[in-house]
Amino acid sequence: MSDKNSVLTSLKEDDIAYVDLRFTDPRGKLQHVTVLSDLVDEDFLDEGFMFDGSSIAGWKSIEQSDMKLMPDPTSAYVDPFFAEKTLCLHCSVLEPDTNEPYNRDP
Repeated sequence: MSDKNSVLTSLKEDDIAYVDLRFTDPRGKLQHVTVLSDLVDEDFLDEGFMFDGSSIAGWKSIEQSDMKLMPDPTSAYVDPFFAEKTLCLHCSVLEPDTNEPYNRDP
């Protein structure tokens, strides 16, 4: 898929149940957050998804744990190994206050 409109169309036309937001931690391990596809709209793809960065080893303390996942629509694909139809999106990790890339996001 090449853009956010393709992603949004696929969610509806392909009857996608979940969206798996994937990112890499500082050690190179793939991490992910899965959300219901109903939550994903144009604003979601434009503004990103907030998550707790303190759960990722080596990132932030609990006091400053807010992080943002910014999906890359060009990375979208349906994962054939999930029981329910799941669209995967690779994400960049951003500082939520500035939208700058997080310096520990490989």
